[in-house]
Amino acid sequence: MQLPFIEPYKIKMVESIKRSTLEERKHWIKEAHYNLFNLTSDQVMIDLLTDSGTGAMSDKQWAEIMLGDESYAGSSSFVKLKDRVTNLTGFPYFIPTHQGRAAENVLFSALVKANDLVPGNSHFDTTKGHIEFRKATAVDCTIDEAFDTSVYHPFKGNVDIKKLEEVLRSNPIEKIPLVILTVTCNTAGGQPVSMQNIREVAAVCKRYKVPLYFDSARFAENAYFIKTREDGFANQSIKEIVKEMFSYGDGMTMSAKKDGIVNMGGFIALRDTEVYQKCVTFNIMYEGFITYGGMSGRDMGALSQGLDEATEFDFLESRIQQVHYLGQRLVEFGVPVQQPFGGHAIYLDANKFVPNISPEEFRAQSLAIELYITAGIRGVEVGTILADRDPITRNNRYPKLELVRLAIPRRTYSLSHMEYVAVALKNIYETRHEAKRGYSIKWEAPIMRHFTVQLEKLV
Repeated sequence: MQLPFIEPYKIKMVESIKRSTLEERKHWIKEAHYNLFNLTSDQVMIDLLTDSGTGAMSDKQWAEIMLGDESYAGSSSFVKLKDRVTNLTGFPYFIPTHQGRAAENVLFSALVKANDLVPGNSHFDTTKGHIEFRKATAVDCTIDEAFDTSVYHPFKGNVDIKKLEEVLRSNPIEKIPLVILTVTCNTAGGQPVSMQNIREVAAVCKRYKVPLYFDSARFAENAYFIKTREDGFANQSIKEIVKEMFSYGDGMTMSAKKDGIVNMGGFIALRDTEVYQKCVTFNIMYEGFITYGGMSGRDMGALSQGLDEATEFDFLESRIQQVHYLGQRLVEFGVPVQQPFGGHAIYLDANKFVPNISPEEFRAQSLAIELYITAGIRGVEVGTILADRDPITRNNRYPKLELVRLAIPRRTYSLSHMEYVAVALKNIYETRHEAKRGYSIKWEAPIMRHFTVQLEKLV
């Protein structure tokens, strides 16, 4: 008999989970204006809102906390992190920021202006927000297969080359400051991008003389899928694959709270001297001096170690197998999810789960709220509320997919927690026809409304 898979770590410390009742959760979510972001952590039993900054650091990462050099300029912790990033990615220039959206803010301040177009695969919410805040337009060039959750495609995060070329061909190149490739593609369901597609996108960008940048929050998970799904990479290490991935780009932004396995941090890595110099100015204005950029020395040390651990195959296999365990259990129960499963999360297909709730009444958000009320599990809507309003018409944008993301924190929950989530969803799915109405918006912010929106229950 083959031995079962085990996690490549032992548990050294635990954190208590506060149990709650159904009636408590009904009261709390109403008080929170039916916005899951407004709940306090002790009101949540299993928190799958995000995998960003919510993972468990290793003993070696905690040791780096004690070694942090907090010098304002030129700290040894900065040098350690810079060397790690340069060796891992091949980019010679490195700028630390306090998190990923700060890296986007600095880079886009240097590159993006009003009326620009920024094509790529499905942009993350903060990426699109930073683009639209500058009165520019994010253009989605993702392959069509990404928008059908039942279709199997090993790399649903791929860019459709014909769509990309059409954007580049039909618009003035001076209006396209960069192409963004998100690896893995979060908004499409945590879906990876193949090395072949990266090469093809890079070739198109080179032909049109447009820089290619990576949104790299989950770059290590993307490399894992290249190794396990794409021909020719089975015998390469994750670090070798990562190095090749980034060799095709001009730079990257990084939310280190994901594949850096830290609670806070981010960075920009670049190949071009002129772009680096522009970014340095904005980084000093927005983040801090160029050798800390909003991060403490101890956090830079923990991130350096985390990047090393996150690009080891054993860690990635354990992490992704846990995600896939939850996905497989849901498939066994008949629950509609994005397939194949992504690297960091399982995405519920709300269009198929609760089709009797109209998109205008926010069916994905309705499903996420029901999951919280039923079982104390907090996920997040990736649908109409997150898609926001068209910046010109101010009408709601209705995406092709209405999803609920269940993001799994790294090294945090056990398989029994995953089983609890699966059974809770099975029970909700069996009573899905009882759902009749959803929610309406009571108040919303003018941009990135999903973080603070207030809703009312429709009856």
